[in-house]
This record gives sequence, C-alpha cells and structure tokens, in this order.
Amino acid sequence: MTVYSINKGIGWASSGVEYAQAYRASIFREMGISAQFIFTDMFQAENLAHYTQNIGFLDHEIMWLYGFFTDIPVAPTTFKQSQLEDILGSEFEKENDTETALSYKSKTQDVTIAAFKRKGHTQIIQRVEYLSRGILIRKDYYSFCKVFSEFYTPKDGKPQLYLRHFYNQDGSIAYTEQVQGDKSYFRFPDAIIPSKEQLLERLLEELHLRDNDWLLVDRATGTGQAILRQKGLAKVGVVVHAEHYSPSSETEETILWNNYYEYQFTNADKIDAFITSTDQQSLTLARQFEQYTSFSPKIVTIPVGSIDHLHYPNSPRKPLSLLTCSRLAAEKHIDWLIEGVAIACQVLPDLSFDIYGEGGQSGKLRDLIERYNLQNHIRLCGHQDLTSVYQKYQVYLTASTSEGFGLTLLEAISSGLPIIGLDVPYGNQTFVEDGKNGYLIPRAKRDDATHYAELFAEKIVKLFSQDDISQMHENSYRKANAFLSHHLQEAWALLLKEDTNDFIS
Repeated sequence: MTVYSINKGIGWASSGVEYAQAYRASIFREMGISAQFIFTDMFQAENLAHYTQNIGFLDHEIMWLYGFFTDIPVAPTTFKQSQLEDILGSEFEKENDTETALSYKSKTQDVTIAAFKRKGHTQIIQRVEYLSRGILIRKDYYSFCKVFSEFYTPKDGKPQLYLRHFYNQDGSIAYTEQVQGDKSYFRFPDAIIPSKEQLLERLLEELHLRDNDWLLVDRATGTGQAILRQKGLAKVGVVVHAEHYSPSSETEETILWNNYYEYQFTNADKIDAFITSTDQQSLTLARQFEQYTSFSPKIVTIPVGSIDHLHYPNSPRKPLSLLTCSRLAAEKHIDWLIEGVAIACQVLPDLSFDIYGEGGQSGKLRDLIERYNLQNHIRLCGHQDLTSVYQKYQVYLTASTSEGFGLTLLEAISSGLPIIGLDVPYGNQTFVEDGKNGYLIPRAKRDDATHYAELFAEKIVKLFSQDDISQMHENSYRKANAFLSHHLQEAWALLLKEDTNDFIS
C-alpha cells in the first residue's frame, strides 16, 4: 500500500496545507506506511527539495510532476562552481563574484553567463543564465546535475520562454515541453501530451495504482479531473483544509461551495472519503450533503496535525509576553492584533508582542508598528523553527476569521498557551474554551478593525490583570492531550485498514 498526497506548490512561507502534509508524512513514517507527496507546480526560483526539507519532508517522499519522467530524484542543489567552470573551459573568464552570483564573459564572442548561487552556499550553483549580445537565450537549473533547461527568444524587447528540456542524469533529454504563452505540450519518445493536466494523467497511469493504494487530494485545482480519470483501482480521499462553503450565502434551498472543493463535492459519488480536521466541520458537511445533494459520502475526522508530547518551559516564561505565528497575509489580519496591542500597552506598558512568519504584508505591518512607535514592544521575527519558542511566551493571539484547523493553534496549546481569537470555525472553537484557556471574541456582522482592536485589547488586559494565567496554562495542556500523535495514528489506521489488508501497524 502507498498513500499518494497531491498538491500544487510550496514555498518558504508555506501555507497550512503544506504543514499539514508534513505532519501527515511524520505520522505515516511512524506507522510504517509508504507515503509519497506529489507537487505539480513548476519550480524555477528555488529547488523544490529546499522547500520540502525546510518543513520536514524527506527527499525520497517527494515526487515532482516534471521530474517524475526522468531518472533524477528530488535532491538539494550541490552542483559546484568548479564543475561549472570545468564545463565552460578556457573560453570564458570570470568577471564578477559576489555572495549570491558570479558572471563570466566569452573571450571570442559577445556572450556572457550569469551564475546564481544557492542561498547560503557561496560555492554552489543553482541556476545559470546565458546571454547573447545582452539578450537572454537560455537558463539551466541544477541539483547535483543539470535538471532542466529553458530556452528564450526575444519578443517585443523581452525574452519569451518557448522550450524546456528535461534531462536524465547522463545528460540525455528525457522529454521536452513546448511552451506557447500559458499553454504547453510535452513531447516524449513515444507520445505527445497536449496539456499539463494530461501530463499528470500519464504520471498516475505509470504509478500502476492498486486497490489498496490511496490518492489524497490536498489541492485539486487543475488536477481534479485527471485524478478521477486515472485513479484506477486506488481509493480517493479529499482533505478539506479550510471553510468549505460561504456561510453568508447559505439558504434553505442553496449553498455556495468553496470553489477549491466544488468539483470534488459535485463528484462526491466518486470519492471514497472526505477528511476534515474537526468534528464540527464533519457534522456541518454531512448535514449539507443531505440537505443540498443526493450524495451521502463517507466523512471522517482526522486532525491535520498532532503533537508527540507536551512542551513545558525550561525557564520562567517572559512576563506579559504575546506571540502569533502565521503567513503575513491580509486574511490573517495581524494589523488588528498590532492595533489591539497598541491600546493594551497604554494599560500594560511592559507588554511585548512577537510576530513570527513571512509574507507579503511584512512591509505594511512594519510601517504600522512604526506609526504607533511600538518598536520596543512589537517585533517581526521572520520564519523560524518554533519548536522551542512557544513555551517562552504567556499568551497566543490570532485574528484569522477562518481556520480549517489551525496548526499553530495546536502548537500553542501544546506549549500551554491560552489563546485569544475570534469566535469562528473551526480551529479557534476547537482549541479554545472561552474563559478557561483563553477568550473567543464574537465575530461582528461587518468586520471593523477598530472594533476588534478594542476587544483584543480588553481581553489582553483582563487576562493579565484579573485571570489566573497559570491555571489557563494547565487548561491548554489538558486540551492538547487529545491531539497526541497516537490518536492520529489510530484514526488513520481505522480509515486505511477498513479497505486494505496489508496495512502495517
């Protein structure tokens, strides 16, 4: 039995979907289940292996759609500058060399080469660009060898991609991709594949799926039809990571599904199991299928995350300390938290708030901190390994208006932190008992930043001024017990064993 999980992309600032997959990988490793994680996006700016290693995957667990049809495994970039110079030979001489890149110039032709280094590795080359008369004509991408090349032609004064070559380890071409704007077709020795979707179908075909294999769909955009067409004998599970419908649009007769799940819900008769992270969402989804459709699919609750053990501090927690951890994205509403802390600081002048994560909102949030002159109270701490960080703080804040589960919330309570957040499905309502291990702030009919900032400030001040924070820490630890890893192992075993005889316990 092999469980294949299908996703699109991943990055340095990964979403909860990718972290959920990483948790799943660790659970399956512990259970002895063979697991593969398929990523279908094209990765150019960074080697896929660097992203996946960053959040805990092992290289052999990763399949890349574009690399599947070659003999080059997913691996970190180790191609050396000296190897490149051996290829270039005496025809090229080095011009510039910095920490991030170096350049070479031909002695006989108007050709220059720019070589870009792997981040943090001054002697390792990840990408090489070739320019003729100042015009980009080719890019080569490396792991331990050359993985693929891109070829460009000038159009309207700009380089336009028209061809990719994907290589085997010996340098031979495994297949090519002809690029025509936003469309591609793929040329193999034995076939021409007219689309990326059909390229995925070819991958699934070549897996030779058996009746005890599973395909877990984490993201179905652009892949859902291919998966159902080529699932073969395998079973298909759909993992629901977020709110699956629009609550404001639901009536007695109609429902507006989240468009990320609409295809799967519409084809529920072809799905073997829908997997949600909370009992509340499972019950809601079951009711809606009964009310709005003719389907009665199997729906199971398996949290996307777990903890191996509770995390206790080795030294006293920092007094009056708050933190939050998330992508710095607009939907996380971290600006509401900053404004709430600004108000609370007027009552609690020693308050501190650390924000962990990366994302597009970092500049805006930094400006907001400076506007309130809170640089001594609020810090943007970037992306870090938080394993031993949560337990240094006293309280966790979240202003997200919707969380399918909320892995950071689980990590917070596993370190004993009370949580202050909005009273919204599903994560906050799963992890927070109002008044016992934090506070749930009522969601207003219309979101108003000033209103929420005042309510967050009120709860922060109350928690630190009036509540028994030590008891709240104990209540969070008690709540976290239900999410210890052995409970998830039991849940996965129940789902997989029901339909397979070779499950390894």
